[in-house]
Amino acid sequence: MLADAQIRRYHDDGYLVLPGFKTAAEVAALRERAQQIVEEFDPGPRRAIFSTTDQARGTGREFLDSAEGIHCFFEEEAFDELGRLRQAKALSINKIGHAMHDLDPVFERFSRGPRMAALARNLGLAEAKLWQSMYIFKQPGIGGEVKWHQDATFFDTTPCTVTAFWFALEDATRDNGCLWVEPGGQRGPLRERFVRDGDAVQMETLDSTPWPDDAVAVPVEVEAGTLVCFHGLLPHWSAPNRSSVSRHAYTLHATDAASAYSPRNWLQRGRLPLRGFD
Repeated sequence: MLADAQIRRYHDDGYLVLPGFKTAAEVAALRERAQQIVEEFDPGPRRAIFSTTDQARGTGREFLDSAEGIHCFFEEEAFDELGRLRQAKALSINKIGHAMHDLDPVFERFSRGPRMAALARNLGLAEAKLWQSMYIFKQPGIGGEVKWHQDATFFDTTPCTVTAFWFALEDATRDNGCLWVEPGGQRGPLRERFVRDGDAVQMETLDSTPWPDDAVAVPVEVEAGTLVCFHGLLPHWSAPNRSSVSRHAYTLHATDAASAYSPRNWLQRGRLPLRGFD
């Protein structure tokens, strides 16, 4: 599916931008289904909040169970000092995770198919296993910063094979919190590992190599329908969204079956079998 030059670029830079990978109709269908999930979501007295800067904080039962389910997580700034939503629920959700690709027909159609299977093979996943899906809202005004990180921190394998597939569902710009990457940074070490012991999680420091600075960071401004693929060791981040427009995106994470998936990773499967892109 990919040209040789594109494959070389991916291995050189650690990421690859594929404009127009999804049609406007496909994007609209996923966005509509995500809104339906949010409308139907009743948080009850427990309101799971996803911290974009400290993911070990507030990681409760809902987060761990979402590995094999579908759950909505609120933005950190969604509530006032009395615990009331500052704005409508639909404008307060940080993300939906983490098994929509296996449990929801609309998300499954978007996530799988011959093109995705061929793309994964081109990127080096001989036998892809799809672990996680996330619908990220990056809400206007309160969309949280996601600090510099590497996805292999959360999907540790030996050897490292985790690959991210990031779909822009709206135009992503510097104003509304687009991705920033360090081209070639995937050749550096894994700095942190997010590990689980029972129901407790923590971030372990593995390497003290500094995160990139503005001198080397490159913004990935893309239009809706674009797919950005990146290596699990590639450092990347996104700024908070203080603009008046959202930045919806959908992300998949896959590893190769030939690599050993760490039993200490936060996301573990039990009842729900792993599948690939086919």
